[in-house]
Amino acid sequence: MTDAYDPASEGAKMSFAKDMSYGDYLGMDGILGSAQPLSTAHDEMLFIVQHQTSELWMRLILHELAAARTLLVEGKPDQVFKMLTRVARIFEQLNNAWDVLRTMTPSDYTTFREDLGASSGFQSHQYRLIEFVLGNRNRAMLKVHEHRPALHHMLEQELSQPSLYHVALRVLEGELNCAFAPETYRLDQPHAPCDDVMAAWTKVYQDPARYWTLYELAEKLVDLEDYFRRWRFNHVTTVERIIGFKRGTGGTSGVKYLRKMLEVELFPELWHLRGGL
Repeated sequence: MTDAYDPASEGAKMSFAKDMSYGDYLGMDGILGSAQPLSTAHDEMLFIVQHQTSELWMRLILHELAAARTLLVEGKPDQVFKMLTRVARIFEQLNNAWDVLRTMTPSDYTTFREDLGASSGFQSHQYRLIEFVLGNRNRAMLKVHEHRPALHHMLEQELSQPSLYHVALRVLEGELNCAFAPETYRLDQPHAPCDDVMAAWTKVYQDPARYWTLYELAEKLVDLEDYFRRWRFNHVTTVERIIGFKRGTGGTSGVKYLRKMLEVELFPELWHLRGGL
């Protein structure tokens, strides 16, 4: 019989009374302790962890998008590509998470739904901020955050600066020596399709070798929106599978509202130009 393996024999540190441990660094006590179901229903823990981990991933998305926007302003698009790819892959991760939530049946959900009160993912300030950064801006969505002045101010601040797509369009203008109408850059409204913008992007797609950096930037943006759309679609089907066409806990029309969100285009010109190539 062999002795049990002792990691200390190969130099592994085993005592952390005076040093920072893995759990200390990651703040695991706070993270794990925050998952506190309000009912005795077995599946409420799944519901909480699903949404808490989604919020953590969204925190990373915002971190990456903020850096990407800054680098574009500084004229360093090549460094942005990795960040946009990472954001797309995070949305893929979020998309896959719906498969786990789908293991919860309608009967499971009804055992704790009333404990949610009026809380809803519709109220996620990080999701709202992601939409604002990407260009889907709607001032009406600010009202739901009025009870949290700091968060409301954060969202207001985002509406006072160019979106990521605005910054990308400035890069496009500079490289093609063109200028888009001022209304293209409305800060507190959703981006509306613009013929001049589509013509400029079309020029890039007609000669990708000449405009390779712009071409790659465009495709990274399309890739990001592609994964974002998949996430939204799977959100709709998951909700329909679990609650059907009931109203959402936050008062929205539920599936009907989510289906309407599927129609939103973040970078419309990059999608519309393809039919004319």
